Amino acid sequence: MAKPNGLGKGLGALLGDAAIDTEAIISGKPAGGLKNTAAAVIRKGNIPDCIEVDDEGGLWVNPEFLKPNPKQPRVEFNQRQLEELADSIRENGILEPIIIEHVSGNEFYIIAGERRTRASKMLGLKKVPVQLRKFDDQQKLEMALIENIQRADLNPIEEATAYYNLVQMSDLTQDEVAKKVGKNRSTVANAIRLLKLPEDIQRSLVNGTISAGHARALLSVKNDSDMRVLFGKIVGSGLNVREAEAMAETFNNGGRASKEKKAKKISRKDPDVAIFEQQLRNLFGIRGVTLDGTLDKGSLRIDYNSKEDFERICEVLKISE
Repeated sequence: MAKPNGLGKGLGALLGDAAIDTEAIISGKPAGGLKNTAAAVIRKGNIPDCIEVDDEGGLWVNPEFLKPNPKQPRVEFNQRQLEELADSIRENGILEPIIIEHVSGNEFYIIAGERRTRASKMLGLKKVPVQLRKFDDQQKLEMALIENIQRADLNPIEEATAYYNLVQMSDLTQDEVAKKVGKNRSTVANAIRLLKLPEDIQRSLVNGTISAGHARALLSVKNDSDMRVLFGKIVGSGLNVREAEAMAETFNNGGRASKEKKAKKISRKDPDVAIFEQQLRNLFGIRGVTLDGTLDKGSLRIDYNSKEDFERICEVLKISE
């Protein structure tokens, strides 16, 4: 069966591209293709009674027996997207088996495919195609994270939490996590930084009241009280990201809300200088990059707030500590 578009090499590396016989799926032995007949596998008693085996060795189970992956990073599921997926399944069937792990009796964890499972339940399907495997906690998290990122985006806080859990649980570096999920290191680092925001600001990011750009501007504010003032301005006055960044810089330089004119002045710097300044921020993965002057003459200041930021700057500039 061909892999669906968008699966990516991250999930494929965890699952393997070769066909796997049913006995190997259960026992963990090396895959050798679907060589065993369904009847032979059943006689060996390797498959729970509630799983049906078709003539080609495919496994099927009632979706009501499938429970969410305990390491699933996704908390919210978009109802409209689920309905669209249900329409696709009604028309074309489930093209890729749901990856599951046996817990006990008629209970299984969904390792990859919770959206397909939910859509199948919406349609009232009595059986869905599955692959039965065993996973440790790290693999459960990796599978769920990679599938969600590559098939349907997590919200920023769900994604940040998943990256953080991978780092903590697996003792991986942020660079190793980035490679596993096919992202840049700066993307992973900036995502994890979002977890430093107060919970109410995180909720505003999740529900779309503020954007990820606003969140990064808030994170750049050194004083908690100033952060609160800026958050209020973003929500109450509708500041765009550029204006929020300018006000954050004003606060960090000793200004306060009463000096908004200074912030507005900063935001009106030469467009070419502002574009180059933003390119440098993207390159270093930090917001503390300031270019004063023109492209012909001026000064460049790079501010960093952690050893991690400093190491990233050195890495880009190829400087040894």
